[in-house]
Amino acid sequence: MLFVMNVLPLQASPAVEAPSYLLMEASTGRVICEQNADERRSPASITKIMTLLLIFEHLNTGRITLDSQVVTSAHAKSMGGSQVFLEEGEVQSLDTIIKCIAVASGNDASVAAAEFIAGSEEEFVQMMNNKAKELGMENTHFEDCCGLSDSDDHYTTARDVAIMSRELITKYPQVFEYTRIWMEDITHETSQGTSVFTLSSTNKLLKMYEWTTGLKTGSTSKALYCLSATASKDDIDLIAVVMGSPSNKVRFQDAMTLLNYGYSVSALYEDENKDPLGKLKVAGGVEDEVPLLYEGTFRYLDIDGQNLSQVEKTISLPEEIQAPVERGEAVGEAVYSLNGNRIGSVSILAELSVEKARYGDYLFKVCKLFCSL
Repeated sequence: MLFVMNVLPLQASPAVEAPSYLLMEASTGRVICEQNADERRSPASITKIMTLLLIFEHLNTGRITLDSQVVTSAHAKSMGGSQVFLEEGEVQSLDTIIKCIAVASGNDASVAAAEFIAGSEEEFVQMMNNKAKELGMENTHFEDCCGLSDSDDHYTTARDVAIMSRELITKYPQVFEYTRIWMEDITHETSQGTSVFTLSSTNKLLKMYEWTTGLKTGSTSKALYCLSATASKDDIDLIAVVMGSPSNKVRFQDAMTLLNYGYSVSALYEDENKDPLGKLKVAGGVEDEVPLLYEGTFRYLDIDGQNLSQVEKTISLPEEIQAPVERGEAVGEAVYSLNGNRIGSVSILAELSVEKARYGDYLFKVCKLFCSL
């Protein structure tokens, strides 16, 4: 078991200028503080968090790779706002395209990636909306993949931004290899020749806040200044989302205020569940026992100053289970409590499948027993 606590003094609620914000701990998803977190607002380029999430999901399938070649269309080239000045017909690796999105917030790169994955931006946006629905982002609807749209139908909330940010950084932490980049050169190779272009991060927290890991900025005249900021300190990963900040400077200050507040009140309890569980009896199976394993690590975030050394773990298992048993089937749970209150649990799973015994299996068992005697 790993027990992590911060020693900073407890603070009052954070003083934040942004009208809408939310602070979340990533591993547990617990919300530490919020204000107007379900208010629908224009997200500007933090839209690209969902674009990056879908890119990494497709990379995870193995059907595309970081070396895949992405061709820039006329439509992608035509994007205004923040861009990396891709030319029509220009070919870049997907790895470079991700850098252009994550570091420089390139709208042209976002559309090029969307067309590469889905065939068209429209189809990709439908995938974005489907993913938002799957994640339970109840107050989100996308109209484009980069956030340029001023449409009233392109909206999200601080809570939903935190949800998709959490999905991205917990499922695909390799995104930090891109969002931690401050400056990096890429090479344009077009019919006009070869030129070098310097990507410069839009996330100034990389130089302002030492624990920053990402994630994405956004600003338009409608959205004002938005930010989903991620940070890691003392093994605690926080997500601070601010929307509608009045200025570029204020959004970064708001994010630092939220992160500092989060680290001042948070304590994380973590049990990696590496203790052996042994085996569970199986009735009526081809095997008499089945080995057990935990579903995963248990984490609990406390923001109330409780003594986490008092967390108790209780294993709850039946005396036996009836065959058939499927591999990965939940057969019990490890229950965690603090001060007499249940704070969570982790399922205990069957490590192997056990088929139901038939007549021949019983006969084999009898013969095996007879031979042993």
